[in-house]
Amino acid sequence: MKSLAIAGIVIVAAAGGALAQDLAAGENSFKKCLPCHSVGEDAKNKVGPVLNGLDGRKSGTIEGYNYTEANKNSGITWDDAQFREYIQDPRAKIKGTKMVFAGIKSENEITSLWAYLKQFDASGKTK
Repeated sequence: MKSLAIAGIVIVAAAGGALAQDLAAGENSFKKCLPCHSVGEDAKNKVGPVLNGLDGRKSGTIEGYNYTEANKNSGITWDDAQFREYIQDPRAKIKGTKMVFAGIKSENEITSLWAYLKQFDASGKTK
């Protein structure tokens, strides 16, 4: 029984370490987004909208940002699957978007970037 409890602790610790690695890698990947987007408590709209509260948010809804009709009418609610498809090729996912970005192809990088972004609630605080 004791070895089972230790195994459980090791698994939990490993999962926590993996999450920390994902967040660090995601923060590094976000540097590609930083020229146009921001996150955090002091985030402001730039060329692109603030990405706070992205997980569960409808596309085209950040106040004060001038979205294209394509984004506003995309019907997208951001989640892991939508983000994965979008970030690989934004213009293929939302035809008519003004986002000019070549995309990210690496599944690991996308996973890390999504983990980093979804930690920010709508106010920019980390969950």
